Amino acid sequence: MLPPLYRHRWMDDDIEAFREQVRRYVAGEMAPGLDGWRRQGYVPREVWAPFGRMGFMLSELDEAYGGAGASLAYQCVVQDELAKAEMPANTAVHTIAAHYILDYGTEAQKQRWLPRLASGEMLAGIAMTEPGCGSDLQAMRTRARRDGASYVIDGAKTFITNGSTANLLVVAVRTGEAGSRGVSLVVLETEELPGFRVGRRLEKLGQHASDTAELFFENVRVPADHLLGEVEGRGFAQLMSQLPYERMLLAVPAAAVIERAVELTLQYTQERKAFGQSLYEFQNTRFKLAECATLAHVVRSFVNDCVQRLLDGHLDDTSAYMAKWWCTEQQCKVVDECLQLFGGYGYMAEYPIARLYADSRVQRIYGGANEIMKELIARKLAA
Repeated sequence: MLPPLYRHRWMDDDIEAFREQVRRYVAGEMAPGLDGWRRQGYVPREVWAPFGRMGFMLSELDEAYGGAGASLAYQCVVQDELAKAEMPANTAVHTIAAHYILDYGTEAQKQRWLPRLASGEMLAGIAMTEPGCGSDLQAMRTRARRDGASYVIDGAKTFITNGSTANLLVVAVRTGEAGSRGVSLVVLETEELPGFRVGRRLEKLGQHASDTAELFFENVRVPADHLLGEVEGRGFAQLMSQLPYERMLLAVPAAAVIERAVELTLQYTQERKAFGQSLYEFQNTRFKLAECATLAHVVRSFVNDCVQRLLDGHLDDTSAYMAKWWCTEQQCKVVDECLQLFGGYGYMAEYPIARLYADSRVQRIYGGANEIMKELIARKLAA
């Protein structure tokens, strides 16, 4: 069996106790509802309130904002355990949105939103991607024009995680000239907000319990003090400066899913009989699992090193880009190899390996497509 998490120096006893709490809660209170949530296409927002009361939503926030003042390691542990349980990435997006407010918001903005985000009273989403612009955020067209003490927002967003269940959105808008210097972030409280409309909840290849939706803004009026950080034109820089942390919220689940896939496949091949022996007794099976276990070990070691550097404040953008693209590529590769060893059963959605396969594919796309990650790395190499 794989050694559990290859214990790194950031994994102290307190973190391990916290991990066990998260694991028990997810298994007992959330996993039983997962099949139903997949069928309906979303996890109800009220599910996250008790999760928040347990201290699992945003434990890294200061106590003044409803958190526990813990390190970012605790959030990484939450994402690790949720991924192993096949839970969607709702809280990863939630924590990213909260960190925009934490790092760039005014004190009034922090006091208004962070405690409710930490408690699970509010669920956050981030609205960046538009129908005509994916990774090229500089080309966004959703506009916010100043009108007295308000901003009036018009435009559309798509592929928005938590789109129909969030009641707080950090929205990237154009407040000025074309290009990056004209982008700002505005925070919307969406419940009963005139002009705001949720379109289709999008049907996806995988991640069926993750709410992904189209959003429309038609003369949506929000107070001017909902501009994040008070000064227009800083939105692109705000988005870019959070990238190392955001990339780790994709690399950590990649490691978790790889390990889960290997565990499932090892168990299945030891139990499944063919031609008078277990599948595991065939040399091809053992060699494939040896390869997958090695990748699991290397990915986890890389992720642990990046988490430590994140906690120390030394995780550079380039290493985060590398972690995002390479770990998610290995995730898809390993899950595919494991599914093959299940044979026809691996293609059946009732088997976790089939769901992991479908859920994994988007990891190479969202959070910045892997091709964009490689381009950013290449630019740094030539600098």
